[in-house]
Amino acid sequence: MFNRRPPVLLNRQILVNLQSGNAIAGVCTLETRTAVVLRGATVHTTDSDPAPADGEVLIDRASIDFIQML
Repeated sequence: MFNRRPPVLLNRQILVNLQSGNAIAGVCTLETRTAVVLRGATVHTTDSDPAPADGEVLIDRASIDFIQML
């Protein structure tokens, strides 16, 4: 009835490349059709060194360019 795929990213170390050119690396704790949540995240920007993010990071799927599993 429903075409649901199993959560592929859950509990894996991933790198989320954003359409803005920035990237966020961390462990995926939630994967839905509209968002991805990362814990223990590190934000990578083009103009500064990688910086750790406090807490969890919620990323809207509309802003994701592509995802890499590490």
